[in-house]
Amino acid sequence: MGQVVTGERQPRAQSARRAPRLASHLASLGVFGSAALGVVQFYHPPRQFIESRGDVAVAVADSTGPLALPSRDAFGRSGEVRVLFALPGEPVVYPMELRGDPTQLTYAWVPFADTGSIQALPVESTRPLEPRFEAPSTPGFYRLALVQGAERILVDGPALSVMVPFSAKLGNSLNGYRIGTYLVERLGKRTDEVAPPGFVEIDEDKLDVPLTKHLRLADFVTHDNQEGWPRYAALDARLLDKIELVVAEIGRLSGKGDDASFELDVHSGFRTPLHNRRVQRAARDSRHQYGDAADIAIDSNGDGRISFADTRLVAAAVEVVEQEHPDLVGGMGLYNRGTASYVHIDARGRRARWRG
Repeated sequence: MGQVVTGERQPRAQSARRAPRLASHLASLGVFGSAALGVVQFYHPPRQFIESRGDVAVAVADSTGPLALPSRDAFGRSGEVRVLFALPGEPVVYPMELRGDPTQLTYAWVPFADTGSIQALPVESTRPLEPRFEAPSTPGFYRLALVQGAERILVDGPALSVMVPFSAKLGNSLNGYRIGTYLVERLGKRTDEVAPPGFVEIDEDKLDVPLTKHLRLADFVTHDNQEGWPRYAALDARLLDKIELVVAEIGRLSGKGDDASFELDVHSGFRTPLHNRRVQRAARDSRHQYGDAADIAIDSNGDGRISFADTRLVAAAVEVVEQEHPDLVGGMGLYNRGTASYVHIDARGRRARWRG
């Protein structure tokens, strides 16, 4: 396990006399896999957990500190992503800073419904803490719990959404929810498109689960008026991170600062292929079907209404974000239809621009 945790901000050095003793308690864990629920949105380690060694900041655990804290990397580059996604049994990235000896810790994924009974979590249900976590085998939403002796905590960091694999879809439907067919299902090797790896299972009581600072699960439920629950949606963590980076950039461009908060309305998030065919003027293979696109409206200039002036500011922010993060490049469409002004943003992996 590595010892060095680097950050953009480097707090003042601790006394050199304390360095050897503190260094012996250092425990930093970076855990590997794919994309928050809780109050921690952006973690800056307290000064007592930091000392300077040359050009890097080193996290140093104090015996009186928290058992575990998520590192800033756990929340995406925006610092605002609040849910990670994985398939059943898949490795999961969950960077953390730990107090004490990691070999004395075990972990468990606790379903949302059981988080109130964390102190009753039996030790035999936990797993040894290793250089990688493994997602649960059952789809759903989970929190990460750590156990050290009699101490049990829920890590105040991203939640985990274990998706239903795409292979569980039978024909047009998944567990009774009508999805339709993807291009790759119809054309096979004759298309470069691939199916989404899986679908987030959405129960009615999970609609308010926060995905990021400005987005919640309900924003990505298809507007197809199907009855019954659960419903399903493809979701790409890169899109969530990109939107939050765009919102922060809007704050800078508007002079309100990176911490400014904006009202954000998602006109369209995930669309099933079945529903997409019914949307007027929708692209045949719209990125909305893959979970990496959203049509959003933001009052970016703060004048109390959403107009084309707002979409132009959003567009400028998207250009900056894609320049700074080339791996998030994608499509952007500006729409001004009567009283409706909004921006299509996606993370398809190649640049595309249009007006609708």
